[in-house]
Amino acid sequence: MTRYDAIGYGYARSRREDPRIMRAILTALGDARSVLNVGAGAGSYEPTDRTVIAVEPSEVMASQRPPHRVPAVRATAGVLPLRDDSVDAAMSVLSIHHWEAEQLSGLVEMRRVARGPVVLLTYDATVSAEMWLMKHYLTEVAELDLEIFPTMGALRGQLGGTVSVEVIPVHRDTPDWNLGSFWAHPERVLDEAARNATSGFARQEPSVVERVVTDVERDLGDGSWHERHGQLRELDELDVGLRLVVAT
Repeated sequence: MTRYDAIGYGYARSRREDPRIMRAILTALGDARSVLNVGAGAGSYEPTDRTVIAVEPSEVMASQRPPHRVPAVRATAGVLPLRDDSVDAAMSVLSIHHWEAEQLSGLVEMRRVARGPVVLLTYDATVSAEMWLMKHYLTEVAELDLEIFPTMGALRGQLGGTVSVEVIPVHRDTPDWNLGSFWAHPERVLDEAARNATSGFARQEPSVVERVVTDVERDLGDGSWHERHGQLRELDELDVGLRLVVAT
């Protein structure tokens, strides 16, 4: 069983495409007509005007793909079932931190099969660790992310060629409720469905989740969260570490 067979339920409802992020991905893909999506999940951020090959190991995630998305091939990043230079571009959206022992081999595989750009949406864990949720409440995720997310320097070295890194601000009104989006919505911590659609919460022991929910609920109730972080209510977007990495 893959991790997302256990924690992947509800992603299609809460992790919907943000059109601003989608535009950035499409720009990075350039004129690629065939695109491999690794760790494709429910299909968010896949281009609809090109040939897409989706690779997803989790049955739970693949079953949430809507009818207009291509079915996903069951495979993992480390052994992609494609020939060398067989697609114009390869992409992966908030997936590489789950590849564990296959992280390096998966990046090498993406580079092997793609004639053109390799496009990765990921997090800079040194930045996301400073967001109020990870810094003051969910410190276990901050520590874990520093272990499982490759640094921008590591990605440059592993992908080779010319690598650019673009800051992708997370907007207050984003429909993609990844954990970074909680910066603007502390109440979301109290929503079980919202928590469970993030791997950060879903990977934690129940005792950790209970502690965080209790602490955030208390601080929202007594006003101490607003006293410390209320200035965030004035912002429309924030850099919480989301990055678009493009290797050519």
